[in-house]
Amino acid sequence: MTELTRYRSVVGDSARWEGFAFRTGDIVISTPPKCGTTWMQRLVALLIFDTVDLPAPVSKLSPWLDMQLAPLSDVLALLEAQQHRRFIKTHTPLDGIPYDEGVTYVCVGRDPRDVAVSGAHHMANLDVDRFLEARASAVGLDDLAELGVNKPGPATPPTPEEELRAWIEDDSDVTVMSLIFLTRHLSSCWERRDRPNVALFHYDDLLADLPGQMSRLARELSIDLPEERIVTLADAATFEAMKSRAADVAPNTDISLWRDNSSFFNRGTSGQWRDVFSEDDLRAYDARLSELAPPDLAEWLHTGWLGRSSARTHP
Repeated sequence: MTELTRYRSVVGDSARWEGFAFRTGDIVISTPPKCGTTWMQRLVALLIFDTVDLPAPVSKLSPWLDMQLAPLSDVLALLEAQQHRRFIKTHTPLDGIPYDEGVTYVCVGRDPRDVAVSGAHHMANLDVDRFLEARASAVGLDDLAELGVNKPGPATPPTPEEELRAWIEDDSDVTVMSLIFLTRHLSSCWERRDRPNVALFHYDDLLADLPGQMSRLARELSIDLPEERIVTLADAATFEAMKSRAADVAPNTDISLWRDNSSFFNRGTSGQWRDVFSEDDLRAYDARLSELAPPDLAEWLHTGWLGRSSARTHP
């Protein structure tokens, strides 16, 4: 049995997966932050329940097992009690999650430059004090110094330009909002993409053809629904539809984690990076990405399956 890599951050700890008892048919949604995690959870929920009126908020139907804002015992009890087909959220790369042939692993990628822009908005919308209160109640704060959180900050806050360059250049093992973590995560999916129970999706493909991608997702999950039904369900998973139901779709709204729930869904577009990245930023980004990702993965990150120019076809 391959030893799992442990991933730790202020937000999550992949050690919480140790000993987890899978059921045949379980689904693991494994994505880097801001790559379409909530979107994929919404799509899976609509397919499993075959209704636009879900029985509970998405974060209750699809718990984030390794997030340290709830005691692990509570999350495991919630999953154990579920009678529906389970679909579990994680931001842990696949080499940090137990592998089971009876489980489907769904991964989602996105243009890293758009991830950087979306991540900056995400952090501005996060109520950090509320986050720390929830974490203190769930697992405590004694490990923050070990994770580098208690280090004194700069005399003046970094500018957006400095934050972007830090996102590009960060080498930390505990920073999940970084180019190195994103490529590490998606490399673990890319390397396993030919396994029959690993399904790799892309944010741009969801934007380009949501019903088509939802049909593909149904096939990957062996869910048999008529195409016309999938089109109806897909209408409930558009960006506008999710934003209109943010209290039920956005994660952790039950603990008031966001300054504005609807702002969790910011723009839902690709190409936002063009308004943010300077020419120098792009040069630094291109150089760094070439160090972190092989050419075929880098191409896919920027285009998805539907936009690839190489000979490999859509899965």
